[in-house]
Amino acid sequence: MAAMKVVRNLDLERYMGRWYEIACFPSRFQPKDGANTRATYTLGPDGAVKVLNETWTDGRRGHIEGTAFRADDAGDEAKLKVRFYVPPFLPVFPVTGDYWVLHVDDAYQYALVGQPSRNYLWILCRQPRMDEGVYNELVERAKEEGYDVSKLRRTPHPEPTPESQDAPKDGGLWWIRSLFGK
Repeated sequence: MAAMKVVRNLDLERYMGRWYEIACFPSRFQPKDGANTRATYTLGPDGAVKVLNETWTDGRRGHIEGTAFRADDAGDEAKLKVRFYVPPFLPVFPVTGDYWVLHVDDAYQYALVGQPSRNYLWILCRQPRMDEGVYNELVERAKEEGYDVSKLRRTPHPEPTPESQDAPKDGGLWWIRSLFGK
């Protein structure tokens, strides 16, 4: 299979902020019935990125925090590594994965993110909803990169979008349920 085309010279400062998950490949790291899933990225003075992933299940907020960093400090490709410590309620074990930005528009309003095994894929947007034409373009782009786009699942974003501090927390139980495919 051909090598994936990855964004070059990603402006990390412009990439920072909140991104809403519009669609993804289901994974054991996320609850099947999660809604309002989003990631917030904050650039640290050392160049590392603080990652906050959030999702809501049955009105309760599940979240996990991690760190992202360039896979190759000398490279110009948007190939990052992201590290989380699990389980979220007792973060002891490091889990590191690839986070490759395959496409970002010029205005940094939507992005396509994957990784080399093509087992994970995310379509992200700065808003909880995405224009259908843009969505279809990103799906096509993923297909060109060798992804089986039939596995994509849309992420629901019912109104109103919850704020983190307003939601009851689930204490990390979402993570345990996700291990069992729930």
